[in-house]
Amino acid sequence: MSERGPATAPSHDSSPESPSAPAATASLTRARRTSLLVTFVLGGLTALPPLSMDMYLPALPQVTDALNSPAATIQLTLTACLAGMALGQLVIGPMSDKWGRRRPLLAGMVVYVLATAICALAPTAELLIAFRLLQGLAGAAGVVIARAVVRDLYDGDEMARFFSTLMLISGAAPIVAPLIGGQVLRFADWRGVFVVLTGVGAVLTLMVWRGLGETLPPERRHTGGVGSALRTMRGLLGDRVFTGYTLTGGFSFAVLFSYISASPFVVQEIYGASPQTFSLLFGLNSVGLILVGQINGKLLVGRVRLDKVLAVGLAVVLASAVSLLLMTTGVFGEVGLTPVATALFVLMSAMGIVLPNTNAQALMRTPHAAGSASALLGTSSFLVGAIASPLVGIAGEDTAVPMALVQLVCAVLSASCFLALCRPWQKRDAQTAPVPAEDWAEGPEPGSR
Repeated sequence: MSERGPATAPSHDSSPESPSAPAATASLTRARRTSLLVTFVLGGLTALPPLSMDMYLPALPQVTDALNSPAATIQLTLTACLAGMALGQLVIGPMSDKWGRRRPLLAGMVVYVLATAICALAPTAELLIAFRLLQGLAGAAGVVIARAVVRDLYDGDEMARFFSTLMLISGAAPIVAPLIGGQVLRFADWRGVFVVLTGVGAVLTLMVWRGLGETLPPERRHTGGVGSALRTMRGLLGDRVFTGYTLTGGFSFAVLFSYISASPFVVQEIYGASPQTFSLLFGLNSVGLILVGQINGKLLVGRVRLDKVLAVGLAVVLASAVSLLLMTTGVFGEVGLTPVATALFVLMSAMGIVLPNTNAQALMRTPHAAGSASALLGTSSFLVGAIASPLVGIAGEDTAVPMALVQLVCAVLSASCFLALCRPWQKRDAQTAPVPAEDWAEGPEPGSR
């Protein structure tokens, strides 16, 4: 499949000799504007998980006190949302392959808005956990279908560039979200955070309704039922390289989410920072992620093999995780917030290379089942992240060692999957050859590709 731009862009002869050149120019201008709008919509959808999580982070200690629950229980509100997004993608991804992208997306966004509004009213930790699970199940529509739409519109290096572009938008969410959350806590309690999230969800739903058309034509949709969807997923998982990139991205996301889950307590409770200072540090880390993501998309993609870039990113993540574990275990003596924050900044920045390239490499192999492939990518990431989340608080609020240890273990697993399954030393053409559609009905034998 050749690289292509957005499907909304028409093809016209705009040469000076053509009598329709002015009309063609106007049409192309409209197409560029439409493409820009679609970029913002897709960026907003991929920003939904960090918005749902990060705006809430500065309020975690307050929620712990307000609902009279231990920190480990309140951290389950993050786990529930992540688990919901993981399981929801397994359902919504195949649905979007069968019925198109637009209808499942709109339905999911409406339920997300309602569930978020109910979270603001939850009187107990148990009900908050339940509604956060529902919020995640519905919010899964945004993240899984956004990736599928990118696969509908782009291919090859162009897809990797577009994922890096999306990080410019979605990466702004971790910067803005905790800052907004910290400021909301100055004027309201933790429930005000969910009120703001409800408004954000409503605006994004309106943007989807007005600005995102259908990108999957009827002739490319799957007609089978649940059994067909399961066979498709089995076929995708039977592709060794696809599974390798999926697991590499999943364990890398667990590194990221262990930081997201533990950092409010590590930075505020252990190192004594205020909610506003925590928000600023969190935002600075997100700036690093965005900048590296843009370097990846603008300078590296198309010039350096994606696997080489990915290997460097994984190596930096590993080195950062090792340094964090050494610092938190006291090998370097008692260290302050600055060295720990520096290591976390380097770790977060490296994610600007790892996450978009694992997504792009995996989706290059799945041109005819983008929804199902996106579901597997997202589910693996969110499930592993949900498992890692409670582990970072297993030793209580007075030590950062569990966070650093979980990050290191997940980083080692991510790099191991990349080396063992993706085999980056092989030729690029052999690695990125799509799984043939005829193989999906039965599924290739594991390890055959």
